[in-house]
Amino acid sequence: MTTSNQELSTQPAAAPASSGPAAGRHASSVNARRDGRLEKIAAGEFVPAEIHDSLRSEQAVLEIEKFNLWYGAKQALFDIQMIIPRGKVTALIGPSGCGKSTLLRCVNRMNDLIDSVRVAGQMRLNGDSIFASGVDVIELRKRMGMVFQKPNPFPMSIFENVVYPLRIDGERNRNVLEEVCERSLRGAALWNEVKDRLQESGLSLSGGQQQRLCIARAIASDPEVLLLDEPCSALDPLATGKIEDLIQELRGEYSILIVTHNMQQASRVSDYTAFMYLGHLVEYGDTPELFTNPRLKETEDYLTGRFG
Repeated sequence: MTTSNQELSTQPAAAPASSGPAAGRHASSVNARRDGRLEKIAAGEFVPAEIHDSLRSEQAVLEIEKFNLWYGAKQALFDIQMIIPRGKVTALIGPSGCGKSTLLRCVNRMNDLIDSVRVAGQMRLNGDSIFASGVDVIELRKRMGMVFQKPNPFPMSIFENVVYPLRIDGERNRNVLEEVCERSLRGAALWNEVKDRLQESGLSLSGGQQQRLCIARAIASDPEVLLLDEPCSALDPLATGKIEDLIQELRGEYSILIVTHNMQQASRVSDYTAFMYLGHLVEYGDTPELFTNPRLKETEDYLTGRFG
């Protein structure tokens, strides 16, 4: 994998002020403008993203600057420039294949595992370059917690699943391990359900419990960012509700970046929402404002199911 890093401005481009809020309903076409940007994007043109002013007051845990990615000759991400606010939940939405998961996987450099991948631009986690030469990728990934679409507990006990990040870091103190296990399971709202079965296999849990176990494992090492790649897509509505409640409880303590295809879920759990299309960032802003009064008609059309 090859990288080419550029140092560019961290400030999002200024966006024109939107009209008054349309609380409780989607914006009408009077409030949202159409400028044909999706057609321009599809034609290969670059169109700057519509960035809401509310992001200017946020402190960034993650800065993404002019970030591009190619799979071989095919470009998948185009000049992505955005910040991920500290202590907030940020949702990435958009049609299938728009680059949401690709962008998420770049944050902990999982795309390094694909030989044909090439990137250009910059990502910084709390000021530290993610793609700089000499970065220890294993150490980088310890600073993040990753939870995938399908629950993936390890074939070991519930206890060992949770403390696995500490085990690989060399921790052997039983008191420390037990303390972290309980704290993490409580943080994942799972302690009361499994505290008497910690030596049972993590695979014995239900799907929703397995996903919360994976979240407990992700937060055991106290990550700087929690990455969630469609964490509820394989779960039933009841389990999904528990995961969403958990995300609400974790906000503030963790900075969370979540990919979701569920518009209602994005509106319920996130503070900020970024709409992507064909590898481009289209509109990014405060979730209530984006859902009730988007600046772009294209965003409104996607949120209301007119396309995608």
